[in-house]
Amino acid sequence: QVRLAESGGGSVQPGGSLRLSCVASGNIRSLNDMGWYRQAPGNERELVASLTRGGVASYADSVKGRFTISGDMAKNTVRLEMTNLKPEDTAVYYCHAEDLGYYGEDMPYWGKGTLVTVSP
Repeated sequence: QVRLAESGGGSVQPGGSLRLSCVASGNIRSLNDMGWYRQAPGNERELVASLTRGGVASYADSVKGRFTISGDMAKNTVRLEMTNLKPEDTAVYYCHAEDLGYYGEDMPYWGKGTLVTVSP
């Protein structure tokens, strides 16, 4: 019942910047955390950045210092500010969120993904 809508993907040159946004909607109980994953062709999906309701952010080593995650769980939104983009960042980026279940368990949800392409 929870839907995640991503936006902001596109094509940029190396060293460029891009901002991804995600908005959750539907029958939301209480979002525990939100984040971003990415998957390049032939590779496994990997965590890029995550943000807890308490404001604790985590980043993959490959994006530390270049990407910044921000959001507001109360407003069901999360953003990913990407700077100094590299060709290795090319992938489909997926928004991820965990909602609170009826018995207090975490219920995961995924967006459909938005493509980011970094090339000359």
